[in-house]
Amino acid sequence: MKQKRRITLYSPDASFAATLEIRLQSRAYQVLTHHKLSPLLGLIYADPPDLIIIDLTSPNKDLKGLLQSLKSDSYFCAIPVIGLIAAAESEQFPWDDFQLDDFVVLPIKFSELFVRIELSLRRIQRVFDNNPLTRLPGNTSVQNAIADAIGKPMAVCYIDINNFKPYNDVYGFTRGDEVLRMLGRIMSNAVKETGGGFAGHIGGDDFVFIVPLERAETVCSIIIDNFTTIALDLFDEEDRENGYYVALNRKGQKESFPLLSIAISVVPTDQAKIHHCGKVSEMAAELKAVAKKSGKSCYVLDKRKK
Repeated sequence: MKQKRRITLYSPDASFAATLEIRLQSRAYQVLTHHKLSPLLGLIYADPPDLIIIDLTSPNKDLKGLLQSLKSDSYFCAIPVIGLIAAAESEQFPWDDFQLDDFVVLPIKFSELFVRIELSLRRIQRVFDNNPLTRLPGNTSVQNAIADAIGKPMAVCYIDINNFKPYNDVYGFTRGDEVLRMLGRIMSNAVKETGGGFAGHIGGDDFVFIVPLERAETVCSIIIDNFTTIALDLFDEEDRENGYYVALNRKGQKESFPLLSIAISVVPTDQAKIHHCGKVSEMAAELKAVAKKSGKSCYVLDKRKK
């Protein structure tokens, strides 16, 4: 069964919003309607929709700030935003202040709105390579972000989940996908809360974030602390009490594996020996091997001389 597309709708006009909600639901969209602006950004961060529709018939600085926050964030900028604008204001509308992906003038022609919604959703799928599971920027965006960081006092940080394959084998891919979504959210939130940066998902249990070098260890610590806090909830009671779970190893033999942990390799990109993305990946692989030997969540920072 095809999953319904989720739309967040904001309008201070409750009557107008109710009508629009009904029409959108008639097209099989799942609609979350909000009339108050103050909690809207937090709600979007907590439960990101596929598309946002915002009533801009009375644009103000708060709406401007909300849109700027969304579009400046590496995770949430991918969500298409359609503005609803009074026809008389469309020619003089301050487009530079309100960052929209598309707009529809009022009174609404619903046939036009439905087409614009579908075009926006399809456009974003073509333009962005976001991972479909975590919705974080994918491999192409990761490579571009790493290339941009080379030569600057930044840190490219790779995250890998220790013993993730046997966890998938025991608990199933649905539970495994929840772990990946959770880690993606923990990582992107830690990056955002400490001042911003890039957060991406290469694929599988391989994640990357890029932040200024001076903040790298702080972000690593936050991610590890939050993952460790939640990790126990990923296991059944018996495995939690034992402190390990039993799965088949690569030889097909039963083996006890420790509860999930993460390894983070931190590569400073202002080193003279780094000239391309491949070198960053190579160094990260070396550091990750060291981090995994600890058997618990930890990060390893490359402190070798430039």
